[in-house]
Amino acid sequence: MRFEVSDREIKKANIPHEIFLTNLIGNHILMAVAAGGIAGSFPWVMAIIPAVSFLILGFTLWRAHRAIGRDPWYVMCHWQVCARRSRIFIGMLSLLMMTMALGWAGHVYGGMMKEAAIALVAGIGILPVMVTVLVLIIVESDALYHASQAKLPAWVVERFPNPDAKLIVEPATQGTAIS
Repeated sequence: MRFEVSDREIKKANIPHEIFLTNLIGNHILMAVAAGGIAGSFPWVMAIIPAVSFLILGFTLWRAHRAIGRDPWYVMCHWQVCARRSRIFIGMLSLLMMTMALGWAGHVYGGMMKEAAIALVAGIGILPVMVTVLVLIIVESDALYHASQAKLPAWVVERFPNPDAKLIVEPATQGTAIS
């Protein structure tokens, strides 16, 4: 659904998506590669990545909660879109943390070989997070584009209705039949 909003509101609506994409690309891809280079001699440096991510995701959730009643409706709705995706990503990162704890406990207390613990963490923890990061990059890039086009998903409009919002009715595109 496309709405009539000001350029200022469009710029403000882009902010949550830009923050989320910065976390995904800058933190989970670029910083992971950089930290991976020194992880051989100092493996705990990799803990910086989820710590930074939880901070950014926590800020997004806090800001989305604060946006209700404070920001213009269109901007608030885009914060809610990012908050929903942040919750999904927090769940995935929590799965990774739980898997890491189980791998560590299995290795230290359960007699599990180091290689088996690493395989557990990589297969059940890291791989789903990597897939989620890639999917969320695509979804958030699309959401950033839609924010700049004054569009909102139907679910957020239904959840946070605004009777004063001016919906732009786009003409139906007529396709030509190929015979």
